[in-house]
Amino acid sequence: MSDKKSDSGDKSSKGKPQSLPPGINFLNAGLSGMFATCFVHPMDVIKNRMQMSKDPVGVFTMVSRIFKNEGITKFYAGLSAGLLRQATYTTTRLGIYNQLLDIWRSKNTENPNFGVLAAMGIVAGACGAFVGTPAEVALVRMTSDGRLPADQRRNYKNVLDAFIRICKEEGVTNLWRGSVATMGRAAIVNMSQLATYSQAKNILASKYNVKDGIPLHFSASMISGFVTAFNSMPFDIAKTRIQNMKSSGKTPSMMSIIYSIVKTEGVISLWRGFWPTYCRIGPHTVLTFIFNEQFAKFYRQTFM
Repeated sequence: MSDKKSDSGDKSSKGKPQSLPPGINFLNAGLSGMFATCFVHPMDVIKNRMQMSKDPVGVFTMVSRIFKNEGITKFYAGLSAGLLRQATYTTTRLGIYNQLLDIWRSKNTENPNFGVLAAMGIVAGACGAFVGTPAEVALVRMTSDGRLPADQRRNYKNVLDAFIRICKEEGVTNLWRGSVATMGRAAIVNMSQLATYSQAKNILASKYNVKDGIPLHFSASMISGFVTAFNSMPFDIAKTRIQNMKSSGKTPSMMSIIYSIVKTEGVISLWRGFWPTYCRIGPHTVLTFIFNEQFAKFYRQTFM
């Protein structure tokens, strides 16, 4: 009886995983992202500091500088904003993606191809980025604050304090400062992440006989993370610069920021902070999807 329940709870009569209720899909997505962020947040701090620096600074130099000047706790500066970002961005992004995937599976006998998955990722990523931009703005500012002179620091107490002060001092619309750059980056990130992850899984499984499971998911996620980080870095650094600016009239476009960086700092500067970004995206992808899959499996076996 228990074996039958487990099989029926995990797969439908057609051999496909049963669709989760929409609310559970979104809850699962948010919790997965927040759980993963607790482990990789220090990489966000290091990456943002490197991207705001006008001079080339290595990872270990930046780590040493933060530790020496501000203390070990500063590696978790802005964690409340990071968690809220996952609660908004990842809940929307992964929730919409899972819903689109469930809708496709309910209407088609075959799995979606590369193009369909990429399109789903672009739509989900752009929607998630718009919803998550306010938390992204607070996150960038809180993680970068320590590099500023004491009299120029914003000193936000937490993400709620950041929201209130931004609204009072700069206007509500500045919570969405850099939203176009954020949405553009998210579209590229999700397209790169999903496409490369699927392709890497297929190659590792077919050519190298890696069995389906955590080792395969880990390897594919790390490969996907490398491609995703490389493709998204120019947009990421433009987004970081825009969101860290104080309100002063018209917000510069993403392409104008990229052009300015190339002109004054060199092309290589567009990939400043690459390794911290990769070290964040890879493990975050692994942890998010492993947690997401395990939660879904547990829910199906327990409640369906």
